[in-house]
Amino acid sequence: MNDLNNRAETLVVALGGLGEVGKNMYAIMHDDEIVIIDAGVMFPKDELMGIDYVIPDFSFLKKNEEKIKGLFITHGHEDHIGAIAFLLQSVNVPVIYAPNQAVGLIKRKLVDRNISYDNLKVYDENTKVKFKNFVVEFFSTTHSIPDSHGIIINTPNGKIVETGDFKFDLTPIGPMSNIHKMSDTGKSGVKLLMSESTNALSPGFSMSESKVEEELQEIFEKKKKGRIIIATFASNIYRLKHIVETCKKNNRKIALFGRSMENNIEISIEGGYIKDDKIFVSPEVANTLPPEEICLLCTGSQGEPLAALSRIANGTHKQIKIRPTDTVIFSSNPIPGNNASVAKTINALYLQGVDVFVNNSENEIHTSGHANQEELKLMIRLINPEYFMPIHGEYRMLKAHQDLAIDCDIPKEKTFLLQNGDVLAISKNGIRKAGNIGADDIYVDGNRIGDIGNVVIRDRKIMANYGILVAICNINMQEHKLLGKINITTRGFVLVNENEELIKEIENVATNAVNKELTKPNVNYNELKGQIITEILTFVFEKTGRRPIIVPVILDVKK
Repeated sequence: MNDLNNRAETLVVALGGLGEVGKNMYAIMHDDEIVIIDAGVMFPKDELMGIDYVIPDFSFLKKNEEKIKGLFITHGHEDHIGAIAFLLQSVNVPVIYAPNQAVGLIKRKLVDRNISYDNLKVYDENTKVKFKNFVVEFFSTTHSIPDSHGIIINTPNGKIVETGDFKFDLTPIGPMSNIHKMSDTGKSGVKLLMSESTNALSPGFSMSESKVEEELQEIFEKKKKGRIIIATFASNIYRLKHIVETCKKNNRKIALFGRSMENNIEISIEGGYIKDDKIFVSPEVANTLPPEEICLLCTGSQGEPLAALSRIANGTHKQIKIRPTDTVIFSSNPIPGNNASVAKTINALYLQGVDVFVNNSENEIHTSGHANQEELKLMIRLINPEYFMPIHGEYRMLKAHQDLAIDCDIPKEKTFLLQNGDVLAISKNGIRKAGNIGADDIYVDGNRIGDIGNVVIRDRKIMANYGILVAICNINMQEHKLLGKINITTRGFVLVNENEELIKEIENVATNAVNKELTKPNVNYNELKGQIITEILTFVFEKTGRRPIIVPVILDVKK
């Protein structure tokens, strides 16, 4: 940390979002002031068993809590706002500035977690927030959620621009990006551009959202008979908006399925993004309407087992049953890693005779909210920074984005390919890498934050792969005597009733281990348990090739 104590330098601290998609969080520090940009979650991969969310490590912010001036949110997606409730539980944040749609989503999150916070302020692109060392400004961007912004931070050592998530869409469903303000910012001189890298591997320009609207209208016109069921991201507000408008044109009412879908539609109506709330009906009413007059809008575009569409496809949904005349539209692309679960849902739908539309070259019913390569280059050219730092992406995405910046005439030595925890120090003379503060993944399991570590995750994997074996021993510790036989029970290892001989052999191994330890003059609980684990595990592995979790339970029974 000594490298970070130069009061003349402005520090950029990456707390999340590098080498990963999600968990976006950056801190800008100058002398005794810190402003934070975003506080997002990352959804856990399959190997993180039982984990609900992965959040940034707030240790740096906790240590420098008195310096924090405010948290600034670029937009309302989970990977940018999902960790706010957890942040507020451990760190004092005096004020949160967020755009209108994000404020509605944040308020609901805080209510859900019973967190009271009364200094949440709405900004727009005309807002200026001034501190002693910083002036924070904003410019509007196009993304898949309304009120998305890039952030300009004027520091004593030059301007820093953080783009948030963006694309350039010249025929958007919502407002245009403020290209003029981006250009003016670039002309005024920008020291460092921090630009998102999600689609840095995708060539060309991303498809316009208005093209998706046209394709959906074509499907609605083709499928005039039967219900239409659409699965999409609940957070893609502009997609929801034009689904509503398409349904209105085609005289279809909409029934919502999935809590996140209901929440996002409700917030969008409150914020004025979706105007016609009369188009929505309850599932009960939907079941009474003619099929050609109804559209079911639901979660589950990623094949999530408990999401609405998966349950509808599997026949386990309480309110909706699939009909052969239904048409199902997946207005999304599978997130990497979800292909198998999406395919499973699609197969279940086909088995029931329904027509299924997925995004492909024939049916362009989804487009990303993130910039492709040519749009990323355009952002670099507009902002025209002296230095460049790719953010928000896996390492391969960050590297591809760095290459794009070099193609746009930024010298390689003025680009920074960083990891979470890395620090940049900005001075009048330039920018240097200034060490690493440590920024580990923090796991959230239910209401428990940060107390689930790698050892617990490892044990969960072992239990998932090999099961658990419990050895219950009744021992008179005073007399150093085993009372009765050791009881062996298992879950996820073998069925006891079908493996009586193996269980008997394990009992004998455990009995010999216990009796051997009880011959010692001073019997130690921990050593006794350790010996039971070692002997049983060695035997079981030799016999079965498996390594279950061994749990010895020692009951001290006194006569």
